[in-house]
Amino acid sequence: MRRREVPGKGKPIGEPGEFDLEQMEKETEEMLKTFYLNKKNAEFSRTKGGFLSLKLEEQFYPRVNVVRMFPFREMERYLSIRTADERSKEIGVVKDIWDVDSETRNMLREQLKLRYFTPVITKVISIKSEFGYSYWEVVTNQGACRFTVRMGGNAILHLSETRILIMDIDENRFEISDVEKLTASERRKLDLFL
Repeated sequence: MRRREVPGKGKPIGEPGEFDLEQMEKETEEMLKTFYLNKKNAEFSRTKGGFLSLKLEEQFYPRVNVVRMFPFREMERYLSIRTADERSKEIGVVKDIWDVDSETRNMLREQLKLRYFTPVITKVISIKSEFGYSYWEVVTNQGACRFTVRMGGNAILHLSETRILIMDIDENRFEISDVEKLTASERRKLDLFL
C-alpha cells in the first residue's frame, strides 16, 4: 500500500487509522485552552425574548447560555458561556462576575437565577406512571405545579438519605428537601423513586 506524505512534514496521512500527530496535538491544545471573557473583550446584551447574546471581537452569538462550572459553591465565579444550540460549545469563561460591568453582572445573575431555579416540593398530590413516564402533581414553595419525568436515567438524584432532586423532561429541577417530613401517604406515592 502506498502512503502519501504531508508536504514538508514527511509524515504519512490518508491511510485508515493513521493521523497527523502534530495536527491532532494542535487541535487538542486549542480545545483545552480557556478563553476568559471580561469587560474589555466581551459585550453582553439582552435579546427581545429575554435571553442573552454576546459580541466577542468580530464574532456575534445571538443567544448564549450561562452555566456554573464546578465547584458549585463558587456561585459567581467560573461561569461558562456556551452556545445555545443542541451541540452546546463553550465560547469562554467569566472567571469572576466582578470582571464585567455592573449591567452585565445583573444580566448574568438573571440568567443563573432562571437556569438554577429549583422549587421545593412541600406536598405530593399524585404521581402516575405510564409508558416510561411519571406524571407528577405537587405543591411547591412557588405554588401548585404539574410536570412529567422520564423514568430511568438520571431524572431522580438522591443528594442525601432524605434529600431528592427531580429533573423533568424540560430539564426543570424540583427538590424534596426531606422526604421524612412528608406524610406516610405522600411517601408511599414516592416508593418507586426511593
